[in-house]
Amino acid sequence: MKTTFLTSSPLFHLFYPHTCIGCGSDVINDENFLCLQCINELPHTNFAIHKNNPVEKLFWGRIALSSAMSEFYFSKGSIVQNMIHEFKYRGNKKAGHYFGKLMGKSLLESDRFNVNIIVPLPLFEKKEKLRGFNQAEILCNGISEIINKPVIRKNVIRKIFTETQTKKHRLERWKNVEGIFFVKDPEELEGKHILLVDDVITTGATIDACGSEILKIKNATLSVASFAIA
Repeated sequence: MKTTFLTSSPLFHLFYPHTCIGCGSDVINDENFLCLQCINELPHTNFAIHKNNPVEKLFWGRIALSSAMSEFYFSKGSIVQNMIHEFKYRGNKKAGHYFGKLMGKSLLESDRFNVNIIVPLPLFEKKEKLRGFNQAEILCNGISEIINKPVIRKNVIRKIFTETQTKKHRLERWKNVEGIFFVKDPEELEGKHILLVDDVITTGATIDACGSEILKIKNATLSVASFAIA
């Protein structure tokens, strides 16, 4: 006789453990990717409800944003770094979708992000094929599930390959992303309030370069959301 186990049963977890991506401890609920302790220790910024927050100030004098937020503070060796590594470099797309839902809940609770559409910061096509997904698009899907707004894919294009920004200083980051984005069908975005989404904001150079192209669209309004701010 064939025996089946519920995925939430203790016996199932004995043979197929589901662990917290923050600290590695066992998590009973398969729908959660963090244990209760890590959830309680998450460094939320609460920027979504605060005008003139540090993300918005980062872009003052650079691009005209309606609003901006990051869900978490990023620091090396932190739970948030572990979360990003699990999602971005180990390919855990389900975790990324969950993170997007966390962002969506903050956006939904704020009255400052009355957007029409969601746009992921694009990867260069060959880089996306190599990785297998665009991490910003996965976050967008989670956000969309919560705020019930459509995700517009493949309209904003990264037309030039660029090296990773991780080890570049501020000036090199600006030069690295200059003129690399292109809007394929501006009419699709005309008159829309667009939410541009990325995983981590550091200097804001990439968002600046992409946002500048989006704001060339007739009557477009731009807001920005990221999973974390370094």
